[in-house]
Amino acid sequence: MAGSEEESLDDLPPSAKLVFKVLEYNGPLTQKGIVEESMLSARTVRYALERLEGIGVVDEDVYFADARQNLYQLNETADELKNGEEADAEACAAE
Repeated sequence: MAGSEEESLDDLPPSAKLVFKVLEYNGPLTQKGIVEESMLSARTVRYALERLEGIGVVDEDVYFADARQNLYQLNETADELKNGEEADAEACAAE
């Protein structure tokens, strides 16, 4: 985000966190697949994907089965975030 501090997953709205978890559990999905799995509206999913792309944790690829749709998946940055959250949770549990 230009001109502001870098946003993290913790700063995102609940809908974006839910979309993140849906992609984490189900792997690559189309927007329609995310709508079905999350039970969020299509507009909310579009906004959540936009926010996730903004922090660089989601990649958008062509869905070859239907070129009118895109395929969304978590990238390596998301893996680093997940590993960091797990380490934080373990540290809190140890205290």
